[in-house]
Amino acid sequence: MTYVEAMDRLAALGPELRVGKSGEPRKFSLEHIRALLHELGQPQTRFRSVLIAGTNGKGSTAATLAAITHTAGIRTALYTSPHLVRFNERIRLAGELVSDEALAGALDEIEAVNAGNQITVFEAITAAAFLLFSQVPADLCVVEVGLGGKFDATNVIGAPLVAAITSISLDHQDFLGSELHAIAAEKAGIIKPGTVAVTGAQNPAALAEIYRKAGAAGVRVLARGRDWDVAVHEGGMRFAGMVLPMPALAGAHQVDNAGIAMMALRESGLAIPEAAMAAGLRQAEWPARLQRLHGALADLLPRGSELWLDGAHNPAGALAIAAQLDAWEGPTVLVVGMKQSKDVVEFLAPLVGRAPRIFAVAEPGQHLALPVEAIIAASGGVAVAGPDVAGALRQIEGARRVLICGSLYLAGEVLKMDGVGVGARAAG
Repeated sequence: MTYVEAMDRLAALGPELRVGKSGEPRKFSLEHIRALLHELGQPQTRFRSVLIAGTNGKGSTAATLAAITHTAGIRTALYTSPHLVRFNERIRLAGELVSDEALAGALDEIEAVNAGNQITVFEAITAAAFLLFSQVPADLCVVEVGLGGKFDATNVIGAPLVAAITSISLDHQDFLGSELHAIAAEKAGIIKPGTVAVTGAQNPAALAEIYRKAGAAGVRVLARGRDWDVAVHEGGMRFAGMVLPMPALAGAHQVDNAGIAMMALRESGLAIPEAAMAAGLRQAEWPARLQRLHGALADLLPRGSELWLDGAHNPAGALAIAAQLDAWEGPTVLVVGMKQSKDVVEFLAPLVGRAPRIFAVAEPGQHLALPVEAIIAASGGVAVAGPDVAGALRQIEGARRVLICGSLYLAGEVLKMDGVGVGARAAG
């Protein structure tokens, strides 16, 4: 298959939680991905990994970890989701985005051995990543869990060196439930005998589930505040006796994510010099996480106005944005576009009142975009229609700063419109 053919066939598999051919709903299960990987020769058993679950911060933690190992000269592979512009963003081999040819070849092999069996888009691309990881030498493979943990396709990895769990909060309630302890139980499903669990700042209910799962598996839990800590210190951070720079990734919450990444690396057995740790923190990049834009969309704003992008899309993400709005000097105008399944009322609650103006938007390419009218209603009538991103930006006058947020799918469309590619070195 060519790359274009591979992408077309991948898209034809349909929604990630449905059977590819019939479209009938399917229960969460690892049965299908395990059968596929068996036919591929069990590639998931042929690499060393760190598996990262959580609600918010997974991608940032993975990117920081990969940036540190890259600066230390450690060959690292990276698997993340979702992509923002092209599918290739999900797989990085030795610090570089997977090539069109390599990705098409892996998907071609998967299609051949799968022989028309039930498979989802996420299972197919996860199998492709693991197949490529088994073929391209790496000292460490960093794998971000997609949704949940226990039944996520990435969880076919037997026992990762480290099971890292970032902040857990409410999200994907239609699949994971509406109770925090139930969501935490799903996320903690990546903890298995033979691994070490590392977690950052957690709600007590979530932390209790992590301890429960770890206890049942006989696994050590290294929790921030009890077994390790990271703290802001004189313009930088202090971690494990080292004084390090603040993460290049903006936002106070990135201190916790960086701490998880560094602790996971320590527990992986890899020796990372302090200089490489510091350089990796300075170099880590991750698209749509408080990313400043300088392209075509930024040019629509008045001279001197800054344009920022963040993919936050759930209540916990909104709280992180609220904290950043408080930390920034001067008011920030918000441009918000969300997915239909998200809790828009809870997302907007901490933001209304912090921004002098909120624009509601929906882009044609934004996956399952929530109607503009629904966002306005959820804001209590505070938000006004964009009705799209470009339209909103053209209405803004004299703003020091504008932040686009609410959806990673919207973020992908924004990056395309701004003319920003997600580069091969985006994760260090």
